[in-house]
Amino acid sequence: MWKFTVRRIGIMIPQIALLSILIFIMAKMMPGDALSGLIDPSIDPATIEAMRDRLGLNNPWHIQYVDWIKGVIQGDFGQSFRFKMPVTELISQRLINTFWLSLATLILTYLIAIPLGITSGRYNDTWADRLITGYTYVGFAAPLFIFALIMVWIFGFHFGWFPTSGSVKPGLSPGTFEYVLSKINHLMLPALSMALIATVTTVQYLRSEIIDTKQKDFVVTARAKGASESRVYNRHILRNSLLPIAAFFGYEITGLIGGTIFIENIFGYPGMGQLFLESITLRDFSVVTTVVLIFGIASILGALISDIILSLVDPRIRIK
Repeated sequence: MWKFTVRRIGIMIPQIALLSILIFIMAKMMPGDALSGLIDPSIDPATIEAMRDRLGLNNPWHIQYVDWIKGVIQGDFGQSFRFKMPVTELISQRLINTFWLSLATLILTYLIAIPLGITSGRYNDTWADRLITGYTYVGFAAPLFIFALIMVWIFGFHFGWFPTSGSVKPGLSPGTFEYVLSKINHLMLPALSMALIATVTTVQYLRSEIIDTKQKDFVVTARAKGASESRVYNRHILRNSLLPIAAFFGYEITGLIGGTIFIENIFGYPGMGQLFLESITLRDFSVVTTVVLIFGIASILGALISDIILSLVDPRIRIK
């Protein structure tokens, strides 16, 4: 197990290195540079060139990359030209919000998906199964941003049950009970909107696993030995069907990354996704490269977690 984990981490390191190079090159291919639109056109062109030389913007791309990656290794992601503050400080404010939103979404996803998947698989071809399957078909067909807009209109504007923007009510002191309640209230609607769409894959997968497991020889044998139906489901069918779901936990993290970009902008939630689109629009290169790098590393770590869990569930996939 340890050999597999160490080898998998060894594969992850060059993946991150290649990811950083691709991110930097693509950022440099964007129109303009970090000074575009920030300098008065009336300024002497020689002065502008001097500023670019001082910032290293005229250096070859590989030299700029080495300077950038040295700073990244030291925890220095540069300065945000638009927000006039260190990128590390700027991202730390947004990263916490995105973390709590993602955590709430994961919890809601499994709280919704597992009971629905178990019900649909255990009572397949019944009215309950047809209703749940119909919900998953609608979830597959509905774009996330359209569904989120409907949710914010119904529960935010029409009923007024949840806030429609922000991450906390202004004026509250951090650490107080009212502050915590306000944080939860602000993230519930965006988390629920994302979770209701994210559940459909897990529901369908769990349903298929349960239906397939019900026909396995060891289940037939357990029934032939006189085991009760509840024992057959709890000890044999359900336990074996939930193992692959646990293995795909890491990939859920990867799926959340794309979802938060849409959700945070629709709900005005100040997280990494909203910062990402703002930085692209404002051509804030330091922030764009850092956010994409964090998202990419999160995806790679999600795949690593899934591989490790899957190797625990099924040792046959381990690399000898």
